Amino acid sequence: MPRARVAHSFESPTVDVMIDMGHPFLNRTVDGFIKIGIVGAAHAGTQEIFGMLRKGKQKRHQKDIEKGIKKMAAEGVQWGVVAGIYTGMEYGMQQTRGRHDWKSAMLGGALTGALLTFGDSSYDKEKMLRSAITGGAIATAAEFLRILT
Repeated sequence: MPRARVAHSFESPTVDVMIDMGHPFLNRTVDGFIKIGIVGAAHAGTQEIFGMLRKGKQKRHQKDIEKGIKKMAAEGVQWGVVAGIYTGMEYGMQQTRGRHDWKSAMLGGALTGALLTFGDSSYDKEKMLRSAITGGAIATAAEFLRILT
């Protein structure tokens, strides 16, 4: 019985910028902050551009551009903080457990989710638990995807 096979390979561009802070924990935290912060800023920028194009404005006012840049900076910092906390927590779990596996990712994600609720004005225990569960689930899923690809 004949069989057909398809082989494929995709190479993604990589950006490796490393800032040496003197300790692996700080290196990973800052690296995560910078890389994901850039992604967050790009996300906000594309949303702003899409919004301007959708509205069909012919003239771009200085205030619109300033508002877009402020939004890019704010979202870049927000995404960067979450990534920095997560990479730091995951590294801490890896060092504590002595393993790099999905359980370290899950624990790091759960701790990150729980920590992020402390900054919220409507903090309560149930919200913290929900955020911890969500953070752990997302981190575990991302780790499984990393392993599978």
